[in-house]
Amino acid sequence: MSHTVISHDGAAIAYDREGEGPPVILIGGAFQFRAFDPATRRLATLIAQRGYTVVNYDRRGRGESAHDARMGLHESLADLRAIVAELERTHDLGVGVALFGNSSGAAIALAAAAHGLPVTAIVGFEVPTGTEQGADGAEFLTGLRERLAGDDADAVVEYFMKDMPPEWLERSKASPAWPLMVRIGPSLEADAEALAWAQSAPHADLFGSITAPALLLVGDQDAPSGMGPAAEAIASALPNGERRGIRAIDHAWQPEDLAAAIADFLDANVPR
Repeated sequence: MSHTVISHDGAAIAYDREGEGPPVILIGGAFQFRAFDPATRRLATLIAQRGYTVVNYDRRGRGESAHDARMGLHESLADLRAIVAELERTHDLGVGVALFGNSSGAAIALAAAAHGLPVTAIVGFEVPTGTEQGADGAEFLTGLRERLAGDDADAVVEYFMKDMPPEWLERSKASPAWPLMVRIGPSLEADAEALAWAQSAPHADLFGSITAPALLLVGDQDAPSGMGPAAEAIASALPNGERRGIRAIDHAWQPEDLAAAIADFLDANVPR
């Protein structure tokens, strides 16, 4: 059953909630939302079966959430705070929420924790950040915003995917999913802004205040270039961070494998 919470600016954020136990919020990466992402829906069910209350939500600009609102990182963090407030209202929340972030969603999760969201644990899969204090994230954000200000909606998604394997873009443009991807293009600003934020200062300054246990996962087959070193660097800067491998290929995971990794980590680190 779909639920709705109203964020700070009146934007409606739609989400599913299942299971009982300590709360976990799943933060999608680029292009992910509930109707377009059966793998994350399955992931939510599997984690819920391990004894957790799991929230899988449509980020603003996607699916059933508001499309007529600002879509930057600030708004994305406010949406997470609104979901947490709703969980506090309807559940005995305790000491906070666990976060799972996929790809650029992991950068959003880290930003949320760094900006004061009450977090019990963080798990991130293949955070696609550049090198520490590199300029590429800020340059990419500028380029994306230039295209968002233009009148070519396809160009927004083409630009966002420019550094991915060329066949990924070719397959996307040839698939029935392309119009949906183009429609949610404006929401990619938050992804790009989170990745730019992750390079905006030394890792120790950005991540040093995040004391919650954190697990950075990297696929064991054909992980995109740079994601392994990025995970290692971020994990090293987190006071309680670690990097692990997981069975995955080409930046894609199987729900059963990922659910087990997440739930095992939460079982070991989240109080009940």
